[in-house]
Amino acid sequence: MANGQWYPPEWPDRIRALADGSLTPVAPKRAATVMLLRDAATGPAVHMLRRRASMAFAGGAYAYPGGGVDPRDEHQIRWAGPTRAWWAQRLGVDEAAAQAIVCAAVRETYEEAGVLLAGPTHDSVVGDTTGEDWEADRAALVARDVSFAEFLDRRGLVLRSDLLGAWTRWITPEFEPRRYDTWFFVAALPEGQRTRNASTEADRTVWIRPAEAAESYDKGELLMMPPTIATLRQLTPYDSAAQALAAAPERDLTPVLAQARLEDGEIVLSWPGHDEFTKHIPTGGAPA
Repeated sequence: MANGQWYPPEWPDRIRALADGSLTPVAPKRAATVMLLRDAATGPAVHMLRRRASMAFAGGAYAYPGGGVDPRDEHQIRWAGPTRAWWAQRLGVDEAAAQAIVCAAVRETYEEAGVLLAGPTHDSVVGDTTGEDWEADRAALVARDVSFAEFLDRRGLVLRSDLLGAWTRWITPEFEPRRYDTWFFVAALPEGQRTRNASTEADRTVWIRPAEAAESYDKGELLMMPPTIATLRQLTPYDSAAQALAAAPERDLTPVLAQARLEDGEIVLSWPGHDEFTKHIPTGGAPA
């Protein structure tokens, strides 16, 4: 391939099966991912992790910290920032689901990057979270031994929803066996905290300028899924993390869902609004 677009070899067969009715789409699971930004002399950099090659889904691809919603993310917690009702309207879901999605964003960022968007008060954020006691709590969250609500309550922490900006929403194509309805958020790295590769699903993490990452993708050096490279391109105009966060409330959260159609003897795979990802797949061959 000319660029680094992640493309599973089984997609053409699954697309054909969906078209002929032999494949029934699975329901997508709600998920959240966070584009964590920090300012540098040359502009903001984003924190990315490379998924292990052994991963069943998008192995070897670069992505952001994130994952599926835990049903317990709906449990009552101390909350700062816009109300749950505001988030429900912004995300297009009910209030319980809105809290769960925001919680998942904050929880997954802590689980996979060691960064926690929470503090002891409504206008504070915790500092360094790399101590052994923090690591024990993080490991318990990853193992699902404790819920995020229990973790926050025991530490007397308030979730800072005001530190997140909802950026975009993508739904995994209907022909994929693992499907996610994913909300992408932006956030700035809190002062005093630092990222680390805390994820068992990643073998490398980097801080990289969005334009640099996009250039490496274009050269075929970095493998990414369409939503990842699309959001990187969307971040390139901003000169600071604060600028990106300020732009988030005006972002369109209409879900992006891939479409596949038969046309002139080939399958055309496209993502509405993102022409660069369009693939033409001969009915008996590989994508072009």
